[in-house]
Amino acid sequence: MTAPYDNDEVFGHYASPPCFMHELDPAYLGVPEMHDRDVKDWRRAERRRLIARRLALHPDERQHASARIRHRLDETVGDPSGLVVSGYWPWRGEPDLRAWLALVHARGGRCALPVVTARNEPLTFRHWQPGDRMARGSHGIPEPVHGEAVVPDVVVAPVVGFDDSGYRLGYGGGFYDRTLAHLSARPRAIGVGFSAAHIPTIHPRPHDISMDLIVTEREVHAATAPRADVPGLRF
Repeated sequence: MTAPYDNDEVFGHYASPPCFMHELDPAYLGVPEMHDRDVKDWRRAERRRLIARRLALHPDERQHASARIRHRLDETVGDPSGLVVSGYWPWRGEPDLRAWLALVHARGGRCALPVVTARNEPLTFRHWQPGDRMARGSHGIPEPVHGEAVVPDVVVAPVVGFDDSGYRLGYGGGFYDRTLAHLSARPRAIGVGFSAAHIPTIHPRPHDISMDLIVTEREVHAATAPRADVPGLRF
């Protein structure tokens, strides 16, 4: 695993044919125009700022906010019985969803965790349940060792930042965008982060794919950007 799972630094090639969103006028998307190089530099600086802000949260505040996010997420997903739900292992101060994933498992859902198999490739989702053997991947993020590959019905993705359109700023590897573009059936995509991660815009580029919802400790944001499963809006 060369980088955590995310969205703008490493796009040497794509998993599917090019998306045509670059043909749209940026004004149509409600986003001020910005050149790709400027966006990349801006995102790098914004990523550093938002991660530092998240890490500065007092542990008690982070724990309380994580509990509220788990509650909202549980209400949002509903009955998980029969669903494959992909979560994540918390890293660098992200909201901790492990107790909720254990609850999904106890209620009859199947849990999964994302695994990076190669640079510029989609994520693989491996089945996981409490007590499974884990191994540390790159950046020290634990991954299931023996879990079978599964296709999620719900993908819960951590955000470094997010905007009102449902676009997420991640760590820069493009993994979630590439994965959502690659899957034959679009899962329900839910971004998760603290409310302090909200920004006016991430300045979305053609490869960015919006979440359906963003869940924070304060509210659930419904995305206003068009879903990327519309024919033609694929990589």
